[in-house]
Amino acid sequence: MTAFAMMSHETGGPETLRKTEIDLPEPEPGEVRIAIKAAAANFPDTIIIRDLYQFKPERPFAPGGEVGGVIEAIGDGVTGIATGDRVIGLPMVTGGFASHICLGTERVYKMPDAMSFEEAASLIFTYGTSIYGLYDCGRLKSGETLLVLGAAGGVGASAVELGKAMGARVIAAVSSEEKAAFAREIGADDAIIYPRDMDRDAQMVFGAAIKAAAPDGIDVVYDPVGGDYAEPALRSLAWNGRFLVVGFPAGIPKIPLNLPLLKNCHISGVFWGAHVERDLDLHAGEVAELIRLYEAGQIRPRISERMPMEDAAGALRRIEAREAKGKIVLVN
Repeated sequence: MTAFAMMSHETGGPETLRKTEIDLPEPEPGEVRIAIKAAAANFPDTIIIRDLYQFKPERPFAPGGEVGGVIEAIGDGVTGIATGDRVIGLPMVTGGFASHICLGTERVYKMPDAMSFEEAASLIFTYGTSIYGLYDCGRLKSGETLLVLGAAGGVGASAVELGKAMGARVIAAVSSEEKAAFAREIGADDAIIYPRDMDRDAQMVFGAAIKAAAPDGIDVVYDPVGGDYAEPALRSLAWNGRFLVVGFPAGIPKIPLNLPLLKNCHISGVFWGAHVERDLDLHAGEVAELIRLYEAGQIRPRISERMPMEDAAGALRRIEAREAKGKIVLVN
């Protein structure tokens, strides 16, 4: 029996991915084989194929960090999970854009009965980043004000929902009226529209809009955008505010270091992938909390598009163009 994967054979953009037949993987001891039904496309997938990610896997490889599927085979020593179980799988970096994958059981979680495979593939990568960022790094409290940049994207949308679940007032910053409507639909209390081209004048307009929405300042900024959007958001912080560095699709910002002093604020990195590797127990607790919130109806992965696995390149192009609202999911 053969399997396939959407492989990156050379450095380049989405157009370089090619459907490639592979041998059906066999689970090692402690592993299970998952027949993949859905895989989410995420921003790191667009840069790992260009060799711009923190990790540079050996080629050929398939991108894809999270999947939903059915356990098809189990390796020696596996307990608590069985063939036929519907599961969430977390490859983390590579392997998800495929028909099958083998994962260690520490990266496999049983799905709630009501959860679809598309939702399963869309839960942990974005919500996992946001729950770690808001709960552990940002220490967001009920009644505080949270500003989410890129609030219509997968990571940003998850932060909006989790911020509301934590009792915060959530202000969504987005690039269009359509995305503002989406952010309000998923729970944002207010929305600010910023321009795609953020020059100095636009920064001042963006900063004034934040101040109008939150005259007493922002308690926590959640920034998965970076670039020139970061500085006006940092300037908006209240005393003892927290600025969470999540990602840089708009580029790496240059922050004047007098601002943290003047604001008495804290800048924290949210390196979720390394957090998962370093503290599996804490991560497992965060996943359990996400599943609880899902079952309670407080969070719900927002899937804007479903595309065939073979069109992985098209999904990544949509993400690169910043056209996604919520998650784009590839299906087998």
